[in-house]
Amino acid sequence: MIYIRTSFIRLHTLLQSANAAITSKSRLSLRNVRTMSSANRLDLSGVMPPIATPFDKDENIRYDLLEENINKWNKIPFRGYVVQGSSGEYMYLSKEERVEIVKRVRNAVPSDKLIVAGSGCESTRDTIEMTQRMADAGADAVLVVTPCFYKGGMTAEALTNHYTKVADASPVPVILYSVPANTGIDLPVEVAAKMCSHPNVIGMKESGGDVSKIGLMVHKTKGEDFQILAGSGGFFIQAMTVGAVGGICAVANVLGGELCHLHQLFKDGKMEKAVELQHRIIAPNAAVTRKFGIPGLKTAMDWFGYYGGPTRSPLVPLAQGQLDAMMKDFVENGFDPKK
Repeated sequence: MIYIRTSFIRLHTLLQSANAAITSKSRLSLRNVRTMSSANRLDLSGVMPPIATPFDKDENIRYDLLEENINKWNKIPFRGYVVQGSSGEYMYLSKEERVEIVKRVRNAVPSDKLIVAGSGCESTRDTIEMTQRMADAGADAVLVVTPCFYKGGMTAEALTNHYTKVADASPVPVILYSVPANTGIDLPVEVAAKMCSHPNVIGMKESGGDVSKIGLMVHKTKGEDFQILAGSGGFFIQAMTVGAVGGICAVANVLGGELCHLHQLFKDGKMEKAVELQHRIIAPNAAVTRKFGIPGLKTAMDWFGYYGGPTRSPLVPLAQGQLDAMMKDFVENGFDPKK
């Protein structure tokens, strides 16, 4: 009996040693297998704000004020948060700042809320590196915007190749991101149709505003667990009508409760009330996006009890006439920050 026990202990020790000897590359491969097998089970339905990055007057990141905003947003039934989306001024941040913000948000957010991190860069190689770093920082998934500097070369073939390499290497699920107003590139439906079968690609954020395109993508990707997200609060209910599961909407930084209520009204089939609320959100949404951009969004956040603060240069504050026009867009639709 003593001999058997001793032999068992030696065998157990050998197994532990063998397990510890697995290379980091092998562990990463196993992690990728696990991720790809579970990626399609990550539910994106609901509302996620692409959160703004708070700066002080010297354009330094105020992590304390970021945490204050998060604590207020945590009271809203968001599905999660998008960190380093277009509203986060990520293109003005260093790599280290981008990763650090994700870490801070992850630490401030309950585990049941998703963290989706923007990891897109111009080159495939840099995107893969940033994706790994975002995963290490705590992101549950990554949002990968289309490369755009060499627009003429960003064919459907080039984009499919880019996203395939990123998804193959990513330790977390990948969400495609089309935002033609900023990039000048409208991610083709054929790319989504090809990428939807990749086991590590779970959906797409569509910000172009073409609801017929969203409907066509839903149709072309049916049979796959590929989730389409509206990229704007201005066409949120329209996108859900043709099959989108939720939205990543800049205006949710300000009117998060209202966007979540709109989503719930739609789910409950209360279409008359949903349409009425959607109509009221259109003008404020336009004000904090295409009309007045990030300076407008941050100003509105200041109005409604969050910290918006200044932007990083070269963006500049709004002029008084723009402020007055934006206030009108909110007040006339029943969103008065003074009440």
